[in-house]
Amino acid sequence: MSSQDYDCIVIGAGVQGSFTAYNLAKNNKKTLLLEQFVLPHSRGSSHGQTRIIRKAYDEDYYTHMMEECYQLWSQLEKETNVKLYRRTGLLVMGPEQGDYQVFKSTLERNKVPIVILPREEFSQHIPHVNLSQGNAALVDTTAGVLYADRTLKTVQGQFQKLGGVIKDGQKVIDITPGSVVTVTTVSGVYRAKRLVITAGPWANTLLSHTGLQLPLQVIKINVCYWSEKIPGSYNVQHRFPCFIQLESEEAKHHIYGLPSNEYPGLMKICYHTGPETDPDERDRQTDRGDIDILQHYITRCFPGLVPIPAVVESCMYTVTPDDHFVLDHHPTHSNIVIGAGFSVWGASPPWPKGPTAGVSWLLFHLL
Repeated sequence: MSSQDYDCIVIGAGVQGSFTAYNLAKNNKKTLLLEQFVLPHSRGSSHGQTRIIRKAYDEDYYTHMMEECYQLWSQLEKETNVKLYRRTGLLVMGPEQGDYQVFKSTLERNKVPIVILPREEFSQHIPHVNLSQGNAALVDTTAGVLYADRTLKTVQGQFQKLGGVIKDGQKVIDITPGSVVTVTTVSGVYRAKRLVITAGPWANTLLSHTGLQLPLQVIKINVCYWSEKIPGSYNVQHRFPCFIQLESEEAKHHIYGLPSNEYPGLMKICYHTGPETDPDERDRQTDRGDIDILQHYITRCFPGLVPIPAVVESCMYTVTPDDHFVLDHHPTHSNIVIGAGFSVWGASPPWPKGPTAGVSWLLFHLL
């Protein structure tokens, strides 16, 4: 059993935890980043090659946050000379009098560059997509694709270059609060003046050691990839955008997609919810109701795709009752900071959506 002292310990080396640790190290804090699985891994919410980044939200403050986030992403690209973002635009579709109007108003109010696509011109701009009857469409031209796995590797590497320590394969089995927090893992005991918990689906498991439980729900998402009938029809190289379908005939929750990129000839399209699951036993959850919804939607709206998924992977979301994330000090122990419930708003589906860099910056400033 090893034992060491730090200024700060961050538990959870997903996107939020890794960026928080990086910001701490940049500010000369001796920081330990703990991860229960051996890195890299696909057991949480931060794995996979791509996510959406956008300014299209239904709340002004998320759109405001994204202004700084884009700057932070650009800063990290320059710092590392690694391409982390590709601008593709985001196609937003939905019933004209529903959530679509809220998104449109938020974008216009905040002077985000958008292009309104009149129905009669839609197919000229977005081929191989059928706009549903009664739907309107616009493009958030600032949006694009974040390279998720590449980003994690890059930010963790920068953290280590700054003197940060990563210990993976170290599941936390106890947390003892105090003026100095003691964290016990399966193979070590570590102490720090401050603790950050960014453990995604395992947040409540860790918080139970501190006498706190949050209203978090863990759900399993089927991440589906669909074959192009004609190669290149929905390819990022051909400037096909990411998209969000806000409401549809098939479902009340959003459907989202990214252009074919990570797997040649396959487009990622997913349903933005799923069945509740235990994060330690998610593979036992075999519900495919979301895939049925997607098959009907793709048959109707994406005629250039084969409506049977070619690849199905899995991911977990951690959500709160109001779909807004938790970012705060522990109510009893002020030197413990909690970041949880990011799966609706943290990098983009199914990452913790868009504001990742900014949220981790806020986590740092809570310390």
